[in-house]
Amino acid sequence: MADFLPPLPDDFEPTRATLHAYAHAVGAIPRTHADPHDKWWHVSLKVTERGLETDSMSLPGGETFNVRLDLTSHEVVLAAGSDETPISMTDGLTGTEMGERLIDLVGGLGLAGEYNREKFESSDAREYTPEVVSTYFTAARNVRDVFERHLASLPGEVSQVQLWPHNFDLACEWFGTRVETYEEGGEVTEHPSQLNLGFYPEGRAYFYSNPWPFETDKLTEMPLPHGAEWHTEGWEGSILYYDQLAGDPDAATKLADFARAVFDAASPTLTA
Repeated sequence: MADFLPPLPDDFEPTRATLHAYAHAVGAIPRTHADPHDKWWHVSLKVTERGLETDSMSLPGGETFNVRLDLTSHEVVLAAGSDETPISMTDGLTGTEMGERLIDLVGGLGLAGEYNREKFESSDAREYTPEVVSTYFTAARNVRDVFERHLASLPGEVSQVQLWPHNFDLACEWFGTRVETYEEGGEVTEHPSQLNLGFYPEGRAYFYSNPWPFETDKLTEMPLPHGAEWHTEGWEGSILYYDQLAGDPDAATKLADFARAVFDAASPTLTA
């Protein structure tokens, strides 16, 4: 299908930046109220048929609620039981305004907590074009489907497909059996090797798949399909630009080929 990965509009960036700002605001809610996950999956958003949604969170009376960026109605929606409270994304609210409105709505449900407002505070005016969002949403749903099929084909432990508010990238991980020692802030911990797969829509949008640890000598000579390349400047991994597949009727197959090729090349280096 030629529209499987539709070309992103030339005026995509202002609206993408707005979605990113509002994702930060939405993400502040599970950061405070969701049951914590050791890999921080509780702060991620999931691509559903309505938009980008948090997982369900508990209310004091035993019910649950969640928050979504509804990319069909173009609203941020707080959903608690059968009640839904929308906030328009087309009104130009700043990131700060969106975050504070959500916090007020959550407070009305009987919840309180310390919110990391630095995650969403911004006074920048926000532009939002619904037609641009619809194009992005088509791409995000279809990329999610390819990623989920790829994960289902892999052995071992995998993550969910998740959108991370911090970078506004849609990503998933496969975890290897090799264990690496990692030092951060003076604390030494052990982490499993891993291979991510993601879609980063900012600038010249691209797909990536990055093994950790990255065995430069073993990987960079391995061929990759459909114009994909190994990437070692600034970050280490592989890259396939979105515009190399956009409008291609075989885009789904080629994206899956890219994901599998990186896995086949990298997984032996990530296995104990």
